[in-house]
Amino acid sequence: MKKLTVLGSTGSIGVSTLEIVAAHPDRFEVVALTAGRNLDLLVQQISAFRPKLVSVLDNDLAAALKKMLPPGPVPEIMAGVDGLIGAAIHPDTEMVVAAIVGAAGLLPTASAIRAGKDIALANKETLVTAGHLFMEEVAKAGVKLYPVDSEHSAVFQSIEGHRSEDIEKIILTASGGPFLNTPLEQLKKVTVADALNHPNWSMGRKITIDSASMMNKGLEVIEARWLFDVDPVKIDVNIHPQSIIHSMVEYVDGCVIAQLGTPDMKAPIAYALSYPERVSTGVKPLDLTQLSALTFFKPDLEKFRCLQLAYDAMAAGESMPAVMNAANEVAVEAFLNGKIPFLGISELIVRTMDSHTAHQLSSIEEVLSVDAWGRAKACELLPTL
Repeated sequence: MKKLTVLGSTGSIGVSTLEIVAAHPDRFEVVALTAGRNLDLLVQQISAFRPKLVSVLDNDLAAALKKMLPPGPVPEIMAGVDGLIGAAIHPDTEMVVAAIVGAAGLLPTASAIRAGKDIALANKETLVTAGHLFMEEVAKAGVKLYPVDSEHSAVFQSIEGHRSEDIEKIILTASGGPFLNTPLEQLKKVTVADALNHPNWSMGRKITIDSASMMNKGLEVIEARWLFDVDPVKIDVNIHPQSIIHSMVEYVDGCVIAQLGTPDMKAPIAYALSYPERVSTGVKPLDLTQLSALTFFKPDLEKFRCLQLAYDAMAAGESMPAVMNAANEVAVEAFLNGKIPFLGISELIVRTMDSHTAHQLSSIEEVLSVDAWGRAKACELLPTL
């Protein structure tokens, strides 16, 4: 019986994680859950999984949650950063599913590692903002880190049993999102509804916008650099509209190993939770005879400017990826709130990065400081767009 904390239980990854847990009650037990504002769903999750600790965004929401719970035994209820950390380091927890979106996931995930918890990592921003520090913490604590993103899970599965020194290239695939065939000129006029209409995946609003801009793929490139300890020049992105091959690894002998599957996040989540075993997920098996074609091509980096910005931030190194990520989070929120156009997302990131000189980061606290600087600078620059 593996005992779990789910950080971000009401998001898409958290919900899918709990579906796996519900399907295998003999294998998994929920110790703690954290959520933001979706109290109705959280109450249902508390009723179904009986966690010992629950945390929400702030004290007002914690008070509201207490009133919503039915009579009888209730979990300990916490709030804010203290609640996130409390859930992450709970003494009964063995594995933390890090599914909080954005840089907010950095501190609780780092705290879990220091407390000796294994990590199922869905929060890519953790490695984007603090890659070398995070991996040093993992090595120091001697914990296991399992990727949850479908692309990184695919790479993880494709390198099993092979020597890392034999890797020639990692090829991350991308669907191309809703604007794959939209001319650059027309992107000036797209709406929030257009950007949220992803053709293949069901995800939260922030990640869906990142997919539309291809920043999501840029973040994944940086994440792959740290997860698999490869030179950035060995990480490529291929557009693969069918989303059947989730990523590939090319070896020095010319062979390419790929992982294929129906687009459903329950499969990589289950693999991270149960590794090295596999468990049933309810995911529809892939029928290759029903596929008319699998196509691949290079992304248009002029149209998908955010992907190029991620490569630029990775090349600059040090603090620049954290600043890029902070600016992106501000920009995506501004777009969702109707404050900037879709192409304003990349423009705000460019201006924020241009205002920053990359410097070395030696602690998680310094990463958080740089993140705060990036957000403040992006907010300052918003009126200029």
